[in-house]
Amino acid sequence: MKNAIILIGLFVLFSCSSSDVEKQVHVKTIVINGDNSLTAMPKQLVATVLPNEAQNKELTWKVSDPAIAVITEKGLLTGIKNGNVTVTATAKDGSGTTAEKNYTVSGITEPAVFVQSIAITAATITNGQPLQLTTQIAPANATNKTLSWSVSSEATATISPEGLLTPKLNGTITVTAATTDGSGKSAQLQITISGVTTVYATKVRSESILLWQRNNGGWGKAVADLNLYNTEQTTQQKATALASKNNTDTTIDNGHVVTELRWLLADYKTTQNPNYLLAAEKAIDWLFLAQYANGGWPQYYPDKSGYRHQITYNDGAIANVMNVMWDIIKGKNNLDVVNPIYKDKAVTSFNKGIDIILQTQITYKGKKTVWCAQHDEVTLKPALARAYELPTFSGSESVGIVRVLMLVEQPSAAVKQAVKDAVDWFNGAKLLDIATKKISDPSQSSGEDVVVYSSPGSILWARFYDLENNLPLFCGRDGIPKKTLAEIENERRVGYSWYGNWPNGLIGSEYTNWKTKHGL
Repeated sequence: MKNAIILIGLFVLFSCSSSDVEKQVHVKTIVINGDNSLTAMPKQLVATVLPNEAQNKELTWKVSDPAIAVITEKGLLTGIKNGNVTVTATAKDGSGTTAEKNYTVSGITEPAVFVQSIAITAATITNGQPLQLTTQIAPANATNKTLSWSVSSEATATISPEGLLTPKLNGTITVTAATTDGSGKSAQLQITISGVTTVYATKVRSESILLWQRNNGGWGKAVADLNLYNTEQTTQQKATALASKNNTDTTIDNGHVVTELRWLLADYKTTQNPNYLLAAEKAIDWLFLAQYANGGWPQYYPDKSGYRHQITYNDGAIANVMNVMWDIIKGKNNLDVVNPIYKDKAVTSFNKGIDIILQTQITYKGKKTVWCAQHDEVTLKPALARAYELPTFSGSESVGIVRVLMLVEQPSAAVKQAVKDAVDWFNGAKLLDIATKKISDPSQSSGEDVVVYSSPGSILWARFYDLENNLPLFCGRDGIPKKTLAEIENERRVGYSWYGNWPNGLIGSEYTNWKTKHGL
């Protein structure tokens, strides 16, 4: 039960709340600043985005005629030949807000010469000191030789706009130099860094998490009680952790991976220890890698034996991951510190996750309802997990799934309908005038029991509902479904959450606010 309480707390912590739905503010106005002239010199466009409290002010840029001028994703406008061109800036927040500005290109006496190739001069860092990188650009008479620099891990090293590489940790990093002239050319170089001797502040929690992180970036259940990370690991634990680095038992079950990476980022914020950021980014890479092509995540990866291969909503597994992707996209809840290259990946991952959620919503008597705790990754049908976790409607896991759907800023008709259908099911699945309580019972091997009793005015939901008749279902380790909690063995009665009020907040103010926001 202690672990169950911890998991419930983590689920609440990492799930989106009604405030996420209420407070989202979209872009309403974009103004492209400056005059409308463009000479032979590239011009960095800047836009004012309103209102100021809009959460996502990022823009996409495009030009009406690439033969006249080209523009980079960051708004650097380069003239190609004299003429007129229209630039359009579009908000990335899904609001559909745009702005246009016409530019007159003049003063270009000869056609622009685009970069055809880039080569970064081979380099290594052996003394832990910053290194200025150099390039060879062809042709030599390219009009715009300005480059945009980036690194594969800003935890390992940072790079300036001029290509000055500053190491933070020993290791290997990939540096990318990309053109800004619209040619789309880029080059990469892998650089080995050694000689860094900086000593960073540490936290017991994150040091324990680093110790147990597998080489693939994830974590198994070796530390089943996540709070035990707060304790310095013993000599035996350290030896066991180091010996299990190559294990493939990494999992998103019971809050793992998501919890560890969030705690690492929280500790990074207070210590600036780049080891914590690097480990969190390795975990994010693992999440990207573990996602199925159809958008779901298995309970374990890469070990997908038994039922571990199934798309797993159980205990908020996928909902937790989707909230991480959302926080990367929005740069919130400490995910603002991760490498910016993750944002586009997270957008793709999140959208694929929404697609699989829509596809796995169960139809009952011609109407969509909720979800099973796990679905087959090929057929997408409700699937069996442990013997007492039968294919069913889930009154618990489905709540977190709906909250993820409600994050979508510009929901499609399908998303809106999915939310409505799920809330309709929750309302129809209410169990009235009953409650549960734990009692002392010396006759039981556990010394306690859980009983259901009459409680006028109370509202509960069952954890599982039968797919055939939509009635509460209970099951012990024998795998045989029962109609009442009293029919299963004591160990399962007291060791599992069979009833709860999980949908309460969702179907109340959260749903009301969501409908108001979207004019429903």
